[in-house]
Amino acid sequence: MTEPGNHAAFAAIVKGAGASKRPAATIRRVLSAEGAIIFSALACAVMLALPGRTINAAFINDVLIFIDGAHRITFGQVPNRDFHTALGPLVFYLPAAGYLLSGNFGAAIPLGMAIVVVAFIPAMIRILVSRLSPSLAAALGIFLILILAAPINLGSSIWYPSFAMFYNRIGWVALGLLLVMYLTPQLQRGRNDAADALAAVFLLLVSFYTKATFGLAGTAFLLIVILLDRQQRRWTVTALLLTGLAMIAIEFVWRGTAQHIEDLRAAARVSGGHDVGSILKNLRENLSDLVVFAAFVLVVIWQTRSFRDLFFSGFCIGSGLAIINQNAHSWGIITLYCGAVVLAQRAVWLQQGDEGRRAGGLALPAGALSALAALFLSPPIVHHAAALILHTSLAADKAGQSLGLPHFDDVREIDPPGGEPDFIRRYLDDIVTGGALLQALPVPAERVFVLDFVNPFSAGLGIRPPAGDTAWFHWNRNINEKAYIPPEVLFADVKIVMVPKTGINSLPLQELYGPFLSARFEVVQKTSEWTVYQWRQAKAQSEVQ
Repeated sequence: MTEPGNHAAFAAIVKGAGASKRPAATIRRVLSAEGAIIFSALACAVMLALPGRTINAAFINDVLIFIDGAHRITFGQVPNRDFHTALGPLVFYLPAAGYLLSGNFGAAIPLGMAIVVVAFIPAMIRILVSRLSPSLAAALGIFLILILAAPINLGSSIWYPSFAMFYNRIGWVALGLLLVMYLTPQLQRGRNDAADALAAVFLLLVSFYTKATFGLAGTAFLLIVILLDRQQRRWTVTALLLTGLAMIAIEFVWRGTAQHIEDLRAAARVSGGHDVGSILKNLRENLSDLVVFAAFVLVVIWQTRSFRDLFFSGFCIGSGLAIINQNAHSWGIITLYCGAVVLAQRAVWLQQGDEGRRAGGLALPAGALSALAALFLSPPIVHHAAALILHTSLAADKAGQSLGLPHFDDVREIDPPGGEPDFIRRYLDDIVTGGALLQALPVPAERVFVLDFVNPFSAGLGIRPPAGDTAWFHWNRNINEKAYIPPEVLFADVKIVMVPKTGINSLPLQELYGPFLSARFEVVQKTSEWTVYQWRQAKAQSEVQ
C-alpha cells in the first residue's frame, strides 16, 4: 500500500507534469498554422492602425476617391443612391469606419484595412487549416495576409507606398481562398459543411460589395465545384443560397443595387473591352509566374491523370488573366499562387495513399512540391512585408508633407525615388491653392464639385458634399464623350464648380460639360490655376442677402 506521504508526492508529481504540459501545449498552438495566421494578421493590423497616418508616393488621386467617399458617408450619403460609383459600397464604408473610429482622414484607410485583415482571420483559418498541411497553410496564410495589408498597388516597388486600388487586393485574396476550397477537407481535421458554407458566403459577399468582377469569378468557381465534386456539393449549394438571401436582405437596407448595376454597365461601355496588346502585356509581365505554375500543373497532372485538376488549373489561369486585364496593375495574378499550393497539396495526398502508388509516372519525393510551393510564395512575402514595414516607419515618423488642407494633416505625400514628377507636383500645389481660394470666397463654400478626376475639397475642408454627382471621373475608364452622366443630373445639387487649368483629365471634361456650365453657372473667381463657378440662382440669393 502507498503511504500517505507518498500519495502527496505522487499528486505533486502529476500536478507538476500537467503544469509542464500546459506551456508546451501553448507553444504548439502558437507554432501551429492557426497561430501563424492569427499572429501575422494581428501584427499587420497593428502596423497599419497604430501610426494613424496615410503615407503616399503614387496614385494620390485614387487615394482621394476613398477619403472623399468616407466623408460623404459621414454626411449620410449612401453609395449608388447619393453618388455614382462602379465600385462596391464596401470600398467606401471601410475607410468610413476607419474615419469614424479615429476622427482622422489620415487613419481612415489604414484603419479600415486593419479591420479587413482581422475580419478575414476566421475564414482563412477554416479554409486553409482544414485543407492544407500545416506548413502550406501557414505559408499561404501569411502570403494572403500580406497581400491584404501591404500598402502598395500590386506590382509596385516598395518605394511607392499607396492605398490606391486597395479593393483589388481584397478581391484577389477572397478569390484565392475560394480556390483553396477545391480541396476536400482532410478527415483528421474534421468536415464541417456549415463552417465551409459560412466562410464561402463571407468571401462572396466581400467580393461582390467590393468589386463585382471578383464576386462573379468566385460564384463561377463554386458552380464548377457543384458540378465536379459530389462530396462538397452540399456546402457549395448552401453557400450560394445563403449569399443570395444575404444580398436580398442587404438590398432592403442599401437600396442601391439597381443603380450599382447601371453604374457598372456605364463603366463597361467605356472600358469593358481590351485589345490584344493589353492582354499580351499582362502575359509578358506575369510570364515567370505562368511558367512556374505550368510546371506545377505538368507534374501534378502527370501523377493524377485528372481532368478535374486540369480544369481547375485552367480556371486559375483564365480567371486570373480575365481579372488582371480589368485592373490597373500589370503584375499579380494571385490565383496562380493559390492554385500552385492546391496542386502541391494534391500531390502530397496522392503520394501518401494507394492512389499515388498506382499513378506512377513523374513522382517527386514526398513534400518536394510543398517546399517548391512555399519557395514560390517567398519573394512576394518578403516584398510585401518590406512595403508594410516601410509604410509603418514612415507613418510613425510623420514623413513627407501634408496635402495642405485643414483636415489632411495626416494624409502625407513623400517623394518617390527620382523625385515627384512635375505634373503631380503641380497637381498637389493646385490642391493647396484651390483650398485657399474656396476659403476666401465671400459665400460659404459647400456642395463643391471639381471638374476633374476627384474632389479633394469636401473632405479636406470639412464641407457638405453635393448629392447626385460621382465619386470620380476617369476619362476613357468610366466616362467618355459617348457615355457620361447628363449635366442636368450631375450638377443638380452643386453650388460651386471648381475647374482646374491643368488637372488630370479636366480638359476633355470641360469640352463635355463646358456649355452647360456657361449656361447655368457664372464665373466668380479666376486665377492662373483655377476658375470658380457659382450657380446663378445661388449668387442672386447671396446678393439679396
